Amino acid sequence: MNVGILGLGYWGPNLLRNFLGHKDVKKVYGCDVNPKRLKFIEGRFPEVQLTNDYNKMLENNNLDIVAISTPVATHYPLAKIALENGKNVWIEKPFTANSKEAEELIEIAEKKNLKIFVDHTFIYTGAVQKIKELVDTQTLGEILYYDSVRVNLGLFQHDINVIWDLACHDFSIMDYFINKKIIGVSAHGIANYYQHENLAHIAVYFENNCFAHFHVNWTSPIKIRRTLIGGKEKMLVWDDMLPTEKIKVYDCGVEIKTPEEMHNVLVQYRTGDMYSPKIIETEALSHGVSEFISAINENRKPLTNGLDGLRIVKILEAAEKSIKNKGTLIELL
Repeated sequence: MNVGILGLGYWGPNLLRNFLGHKDVKKVYGCDVNPKRLKFIEGRFPEVQLTNDYNKMLENNNLDIVAISTPVATHYPLAKIALENGKNVWIEKPFTANSKEAEELIEIAEKKNLKIFVDHTFIYTGAVQKIKELVDTQTLGEILYYDSVRVNLGLFQHDINVIWDLACHDFSIMDYFINKKIIGVSAHGIANYYQHENLAHIAVYFENNCFAHFHVNWTSPIKIRRTLIGGKEKMLVWDDMLPTEKIKVYDCGVEIKTPEEMHNVLVQYRTGDMYSPKIIETEALSHGVSEFISAINENRKPLTNGLDGLRIVKILEAAEKSIKNKGTLIELL
């Protein structure tokens, strides 16, 4: 296959490296409007054919895949041209700027039998795959809550707020683990420095009394990447900043015992052992590239496809609407 990478800024070189390293990729092309980025890429990846004309790349009949790593507002128009020109499309998160755009891209891809891959990168990490295994085998039991913190003194985005930038990761991970209908979304936050919120707390309400909470912040003095998942049988802590034992499973929980007197509810706490399962540490992006190419060869949807991207965009839209209305609960149909 021949692959074109649109956007060679922060993430583009990682895409170039991983597509170049795949055995089924014959040629990689790169495109960026910034001449300094083209010069940098030329020195680092001399085998890549470069251009500053994105139309030239999108209309290139030699390309099988176009990977879009540009600002969110450009995802839809660039992907639409690529799909209409018969290219399978890889799109960085978030998929699109709104759900209407996402739905249209999915429709075009289905009509042309093309594949859309949305780069929810964390799904392909060893840690997330291990947690998915624990969830699917009912090791934790029924999921009761999901609590996530993703904060750092980070890079302010000029086109989106902290929810679209950081919470997008955690929404995709949550969606991968929790197979329950979302009832509503509420978000609180503030823009301390300019028009886009830099700190936010988001609550996601599921059916069957399940709840998820997210704390995201561009202005924290420390970097935290921690998730707690509470199940009826066991509880799990995933700390992605730890060099080892990133996942810890605790045999503990809460048991409710109700005697004959209905008003007298007894709460009993159960504590037991903790263990840390082994995680296979390999580069997530490499797995993502392999999954996308395999999906094209096998004519199937990739693990993180357009429909997954659409679900996350709908949550993002609801959170955006809520945060602009001081935390009003936004129902999801």
